[in-house]
Amino acid sequence: MTPHELSRTDARRIAIRAQLLDGARPAGLADAVRRLTLLQIDPTAAVAPNADLVAWSRLGSSYAPSDLTAALENRTLLELRAMIRPGEDIGLYRAEMAQWAGDGPLGAWREQRRAWVRANDACRLDILDRLGTSGPLPSRELPDTCEVPWKSTGWTNNRNVTQLLEMMVLRGEVAVAGRRGGDRMWDLAERVYPEVPVVPLDEAPRLRDERRLRALGIARARGTELPVEPADVGEAGEPAVVEGVKGTWRVDPAQLARLAEPFTGRAALLSPFDRLVHDRKRTSELFAFDYQLEMYKPAAKRRWGYFALPILYGDRLVGKLDALADRKAGVLRVHAIHEDEPCDKSVTEAVHREVEDLARWLRLDLALPR
Repeated sequence: MTPHELSRTDARRIAIRAQLLDGARPAGLADAVRRLTLLQIDPTAAVAPNADLVAWSRLGSSYAPSDLTAALENRTLLELRAMIRPGEDIGLYRAEMAQWAGDGPLGAWREQRRAWVRANDACRLDILDRLGTSGPLPSRELPDTCEVPWKSTGWTNNRNVTQLLEMMVLRGEVAVAGRRGGDRMWDLAERVYPEVPVVPLDEAPRLRDERRLRALGIARARGTELPVEPADVGEAGEPAVVEGVKGTWRVDPAQLARLAEPFTGRAALLSPFDRLVHDRKRTSELFAFDYQLEMYKPAAKRRWGYFALPILYGDRLVGKLDALADRKAGVLRVHAIHEDEPCDKSVTEAVHREVEDLARWLRLDLALPR
């Protein structure tokens, strides 16, 4: 197929519409997550937890974090490897779980993990027995009878139970049944996952690629391997080239058809983990937007702030909001609004309305820079 020829404006509008950040807001949380395919869980809550902030960016102040809690409790949504996904999507992963590691040749690090799980099979069975009789339970209440400790140069060293649980998730044996405070509550997968048709192993990757492309709108066919959710989409969609950008892309045909429609944009404040900007290379190529999460940098070396929120207006990323939620003082402190390009009065007013709405949603007073 001859690649579609897209301008950067076309490509940006495709991405924005696919990510539900144009003027037409989704009907509710379940609708939003089904169309986005996931909400990423991240412990950082400098402004708000990532899953909540991403949902608010789409739904506005009609969204309440209690909506997410309820959806997880009734299994409309579920947690899988630090991603919140539609409950019915578990069918796209179950066949792969049943075949986890298998008996064939693997790459070095995967072979190491398979060998470690096998060496600690007795502990795995002990965990399943405890959960079967007493689950759901936090990891600290599960037995550590591992014969071979988990070795790592990082913080996971000797964290045998939590590492084994992560691999038991990949095997489809256990699942996160909920959260109590900051603790994940573990249970047998059969008591957590809804009964949905299992997509055959040879079909599931293709369907996941297609769903990912619908959520992204435009993406590369191949990219760097990522541990949980890829940024590439294989052969899903149709080929496209973007003016001024090297290489070929894959684009969602449904979004191509919408290019003939008038584009209605809006202002939005985005989490640094938002899927519109999560792939920093794509963000640079399509939006010419320079961004780094600076929370791990010394304060003196930060350009935009500890947890700066990218600012979307229409089909452009126009700046960053340097703000922190001071919950103890009951204040959303805005340190700066950094403009990547000069913003006229209408843009400035729209962004300020979003900042004010963010403060209201957080139930915090707004403290603007003097």
